[in-house]
Amino acid sequence: MIRSAQSRCRPAGGFTLVEVLVVSSVIAVLAGIASASAKAMITRARIIESTANLRSLALANTDYQADNGMFCPADDQSNNRRWHGSRTSTSAKFDPTTGLLAPYLGKSMRVNICPLFKEFVSSSASFENGTGGYGYNSAYIGGRPGGRFDKSTKLRIPARLANVPDPGRTVMFTTTAYAITGGLQEYAYCEPPFWDFGAGPGGARPSPSVHFRANGKALVAWCDGSVTTEARTAAGSGSNVSGGDESQSKLGWFGREAQNGYWNPQPAAE
Repeated sequence: MIRSAQSRCRPAGGFTLVEVLVVSSVIAVLAGIASASAKAMITRARIIESTANLRSLALANTDYQADNGMFCPADDQSNNRRWHGSRTSTSAKFDPTTGLLAPYLGKSMRVNICPLFKEFVSSSASFENGTGGYGYNSAYIGGRPGGRFDKSTKLRIPARLANVPDPGRTVMFTTTAYAITGGLQEYAYCEPPFWDFGAGPGGARPSPSVHFRANGKALVAWCDGSVTTEARTAAGSGSNVSGGDESQSKLGWFGREAQNGYWNPQPAAE
């Protein structure tokens, strides 16, 4: 009996080269699917943890407001005492356990670090260290347009709850970052779409700091304590004064922009 070419090439009890390649391809595909699924699960867990961090920040600021009759000041006149830490001079690092909000942040007295932010930070030598990757609405909640400071304490004068008519639609904290050459750094404030120096929002934009790192969305803590994910509706302008690319770095703004939208407790009527 004459054997076929295929049977002559098959080792006894073995596999052909084609069969081995097919099996290898199937294994590779399954491994890729498993890897993507595991990565998605890790990202989801990090989003949940970051959401909890923001909710804790909002609760801490709410407690501060209950004790002091106003929200936590964003900073002081020297810019050496901030909500997230303090430093001895403008050239020194912030101590994250001595911030204005520290007594309300539990035993650690510091802001928990956003697990999503770690992969974006280009260096441990951040000039805003201690923020955890979150930023405060200093324009309207941690301060007021015009940047007034208390004469005795030198602290920025923040908003009172009574002046926030719709807490569920007023930003308190968001995931933030600042674009620099080669990457990102921490940034303490979630800047509104337009500068407001006391006469209402103008036409000039600050460098965007809201970071859309949660599967392309930003995490936002509102003044009622709720936390949501928000899609980017306006991007940065590209390269900034620090050499970073704001648009490529997933920085920008969300929601409406009229009268600074959700940042402003009393925006223009829709």
